[in-house]
Amino acid sequence: YRNINKPQLVNTINNKDCVVEVEFAIGPNEYKVVRGIKPTKFQIYQNDALLNESSHSKEFQSLLENNILKLNHKSFNQIVVLGSSSFVPFMQLTTAQRREVIEDLLDINVFSKMNGIVRENVSTLREALRDKTTAIDIIKNKINVQRKYINDIKSLNEEKIRQNENQINSEKAIIDELSNKNKEIIAKLEASYESVESNLTSASRSKTRLDKNESVLKKEMRDLVRDAKFFEDNDICPTCTQEINKEIKDAKTSEVAAQAKKVETSYKKIKDDIKNNNKLIQDLNRLFSESQGLQKERDENSFKIGIAQSAIKKLQEQSEAASSVSGSVTEATEELEDFIDEKDSLLTEKIEVDTELSYYSAITEMLKDTGIKTKIIKQYIPVMNKYINSYLQTLDFFVHFELTESFQEVIRSRHRDSFSYESFSEGEKQRIDLSLLFTWRKIARMKNSIATNILILDETFDSSLDNDGIENLFKILYSLGEDTNTVIISHKGEILDNRFTHKIEFVKDKNFSKMKK
Repeated sequence: YRNINKPQLVNTINNKDCVVEVEFAIGPNEYKVVRGIKPTKFQIYQNDALLNESSHSKEFQSLLENNILKLNHKSFNQIVVLGSSSFVPFMQLTTAQRREVIEDLLDINVFSKMNGIVRENVSTLREALRDKTTAIDIIKNKINVQRKYINDIKSLNEEKIRQNENQINSEKAIIDELSNKNKEIIAKLEASYESVESNLTSASRSKTRLDKNESVLKKEMRDLVRDAKFFEDNDICPTCTQEINKEIKDAKTSEVAAQAKKVETSYKKIKDDIKNNNKLIQDLNRLFSESQGLQKERDENSFKIGIAQSAIKKLQEQSEAASSVSGSVTEATEELEDFIDEKDSLLTEKIEVDTELSYYSAITEMLKDTGIKTKIIKQYIPVMNKYINSYLQTLDFFVHFELTESFQEVIRSRHRDSFSYESFSEGEKQRIDLSLLFTWRKIARMKNSIATNILILDETFDSSLDNDGIENLFKILYSLGEDTNTVIISHKGEILDNRFTHKIEFVKDKNFSKMKK
């Protein structure tokens, strides 16, 4: 903690056995750390089990800070300990050091680590991109050389080959034209043929059903006519030989007439439905015939395409026969195609690398200090300023303190005049330092990133605080709650007497420090 080297910590009388042990708990885990000089010792116990000691003490120290305490030395001095020796208050740190403390406090330094990883990946990708670009330039040069070679060996019979190529292109144009027509025909067939066939089947079924219903209605009409004629022509029932009076005849005749009217209405509707359905069948048959015509046209086009393809094949054979160096051309062309495939493959790989690089560039922008971290910090800055000013008022220091997003202070006092941290006396500075300390602890507990129940004030009461400042500081200490273990190191014992539950005094006895409770 002081600015001295480790060998100076060993007692000069016995020159050995400089050992410090500390026990603490983090959640359900109990820890014990043993550090020693003469002999050197560094041990960490977790729940009475000794952790494997790293070969290098710095790595073991990193394990202690990052994995167990999750608190580095700089943040420890801002949240747990306020000292008066080599301690550098938050306001005296550089902007970068202030940012580091805040990031550690808000548990967002992971973005800085991610940014480091991303930068390494970006460097690797840029190197890969350069390699791909160089390889593409080389293969392009090979392609140009190969094409020149092919042109040179074709010059002997170039005219004949050119004529054949023109004819081949003409045949290809015919093929393309016919293929496009077939595509249009296929599209039409796909759009209409299946639906026409399905609808035609459905309409035929409807016709059968309607014809059957028509026959039923015709039969009903005949039966009704027969019944009407029966009551009109007969006065005596032929079955029971009883007389049919006029009232029954009139009632039956009216009933038959009503039924006949209903049947006639249904018959007319059936006739209309049959007419509409017949028209639909006629239209569908016409569409079906058109579809068959399209199929015939497609088959004819396919036949013509086959003829054109045969012509192209024959022309290609003639070109190969006309060229005395056709074998060399074929081999050179195949090699050229290999070069082109290789170039296309390299271009695809380059595009993939370039795309991945653009993603990483976007991620880099997000992980910069002005990216995600700034958005998170923006949310906490107003809360921090609220607590800082609250603690300043408790310490009877009535200024308006504001910490900006770039971690610069804006302090206003009197008639709202602007001040800086250095504008104030040492006692006023210490009030600001204390307010920041308690604010960081409050934020840490709120964020649950560095929640701790220990607070150490090293000679804070011995420095620039007056009596009112000491009393106001005690107000804050008493407000921390019973779960906070506050340790005060001071030479002014008389001021602190009867204010704490325990007191440990260190005295010199024959060049040795002794502890007295």
